[in-house]
This record gives sequence, structure tokens and C-alpha cells, in this order.
Amino acid sequence: MYNMDVKPPPPAPGYNARAAMADKRRFELFAQYLRERFPEARRVYDVAGGMGRLNQELAKRGFEALTFDVRAKRLHVPFAERRLTLEEPCACDLVVGMHPDGATSVIVAYAARHGVPFSVVPCCSDNGMSYKPWMRHLAAEGAAAGFRMEETALPMPGRARVLTGVL
Repeated sequence: MYNMDVKPPPPAPGYNARAAMADKRRFELFAQYLRERFPEARRVYDVAGGMGRLNQELAKRGFEALTFDVRAKRLHVPFAERRLTLEEPCACDLVVGMHPDGATSVIVAYAARHGVPFSVVPCCSDNGMSYKPWMRHLAAEGAAAGFRMEETALPMPGRARVLTGVL
């Protein structure tokens, strides 16, 4: 089980932030966190999910995932080649994003509109804020929408903070 108070490990000598961002374990680690945190969830929307690597890891853990992304090149996973909009009918138990960049705010707003929990690992803000203020902004946005906000860290270097909103 993930300890909600755990901090990411300190950077090692020779730490390369760009390489850490590409840590391939991030999909596996986030999928495992989601399975442990949401044991009853079955259907997941993976927003701005790129090629669908998180989708693959979610499926290995018993989730039925649908990846939303405009990318044409993708893995063989359930995929909606479009952006998630607030009007998208909700057929999920959980909305997630692993480094969803410009879609992070949409994930929070979609979850609020449709009354489902969300979990994101933000990387870049979609409004120009630096990382820590962006995380505080997202937490405040979620709390204002009625979510109980939780923050933890995946055990990896780089952008590893997980922000989760539960109802």
C-alpha cells in the first residue's frame, strides 16, 4: 500500500531531469497506485494518454480503460482519437492522467461535472504556472469542486506527485 506521506527520493548524483521524466516505470507505478487506492473501480478514462502505455498497465490490473488522445500513432488498446470534453458522456468510475499537460484542468472539471473521482500526475501546467503553485492551484480547484484532496508521491524520480480527488 502506498504511504500518503511519502516523499519522492532525492535526486542522485548525476541526476538528469529529462531522463527522469521519461522513466518508463511511471505507467506501472501509477497503475499500481490506482489499483490500490481505488480497489472497486473498474472503468477508467485515461486522458491525454499518448500512445496508451498507461492503458496497458491499467488493463494488467483489471481495469477497463479508454484512452483519450489526438495522437494517431498508438498501441492496440481501447482508444478515442479525440480530446476529452466536459460534454463527453460519462461511462467511467475514475478519470486519470499521467503527465496530461494541457488536459489536467479538464480532468478535474470533468470529474467534478460527472461526480467521479480523479487522479493525476501533473507535469506541466496548462496556465503557465510553475510546478508547486500549479499543484496548489489544482488542489484548490478540486477542493472548491467538492473533492477531498489527497497528495502522495510515486517512488520514482522526476514529476512523481500524485494529486487525487475523491468524493
